[in-house]
Amino acid sequence: MSTRQTADDAVHENAAQDVVAVEADDTAIETVNRLEAHTGDGIRHRAFTALVFDRDDNVLLARRAPGKRLWGSYWDGTVASHPAEGQSQEEATRERLAEELGITDDQYHDLRVTDRFEYKRYFENAGVEHEVCAVLQLTLSEVDLEPDREEVAGLLWVPYDRLRNSPEDYRQLRLCPWFEIAMRRDL
Repeated sequence: MSTRQTADDAVHENAAQDVVAVEADDTAIETVNRLEAHTGDGIRHRAFTALVFDRDDNVLLARRAPGKRLWGSYWDGTVASHPAEGQSQEEATRERLAEELGITDDQYHDLRVTDRFEYKRYFENAGVEHEVCAVLQLTLSEVDLEPDREEVAGLLWVPYDRLRNSPEDYRQLRLCPWFEIAMRRDL
């Protein structure tokens, strides 16, 4: 066990997963243990956040399940995660949309990467995010959702322009840092 891991971390589900460590320009270096990438000072790695819109330009926010190790119960863009080695951002997004919300490929046709940024944020005493985060966007033609309660504690459709231009109207929502950064940039 690493000196940065505790006995509790060793049994955490993230300890059995890898992420792709990257240079600042998102060039892959190697795979690293997901838990190691999120502890201590962190290891910069590849991630994504996807923003799902309806036809009226509302964005779907998802409240992270309370049991999440980092930012549990915080509101996020629709889905966020890490692509596996060899997996594209789009493939990883499709996978998470299906797993977390039951969204199938036939509910959208315009999935695309709209931005990429690097950030580093610590969360309480639990860990750190140091990510090169791709932002993906899509519009649902059909908004039937089947959220996985192990991943998603709540859903909320919000007028995107209002959220972006008047975040003070939503200050009661605790937003994940990567989503706050993504929504303040041009999509």
